Amino acid sequence: MKSIKYISFMGLYVALLISSQYVLSFISGIEIVTVLLLCYCFVFGSVKGVIVSTVFSLVRCLVFGFDLKVIILYLIYYNLFALFFGFLGKKTDNLSIITLCSVIFTALFTLIDNIITPLFFGFSKNAAITYMFSSVYTVVPQIMCTFVTVLLLFNPLVKIMIKYKNS
Repeated sequence: MKSIKYISFMGLYVALLISSQYVLSFISGIEIVTVLLLCYCFVFGSVKGVIVSTVFSLVRCLVFGFDLKVIILYLIYYNLFALFFGFLGKKTDNLSIITLCSVIFTALFTLIDNIITPLFFGFSKNAAITYMFSSVYTVVPQIMCTFVTVLLLFNPLVKIMIKYKNS
């Protein structure tokens, strides 16, 4: 019975991630997927986090369309994210460390994109550099958003999930 509960919760959580991404997709640099997935991985661990991350990365294509480079980016980034924060959840509950790591991971998302996209499209060196510098306009608000949402939402979300997990 417990496995049915976890599978149902995973499905609902993937739906929450996709719907929250969709609702905020109209505002560049503003997102809450990071804090939502962070809390999930922190409470439920790396394995369940990787499952949710993988399903999220694939199912979101139904809403946003199939783009191979985005699927690759999401599968790499969010699975690394889930592994790391699932592990971190066993090591610390220091909000400063968690926030710093989430900000670093947000920058890592853009860094991975800055590698995958030029390779995928065969950009010249100059085009790849231009693409990298143009991503600054998106990554700065994303980093600020991650910083604020993790500071404000991490503790209440984790408390809710722990309560659910223990029920």
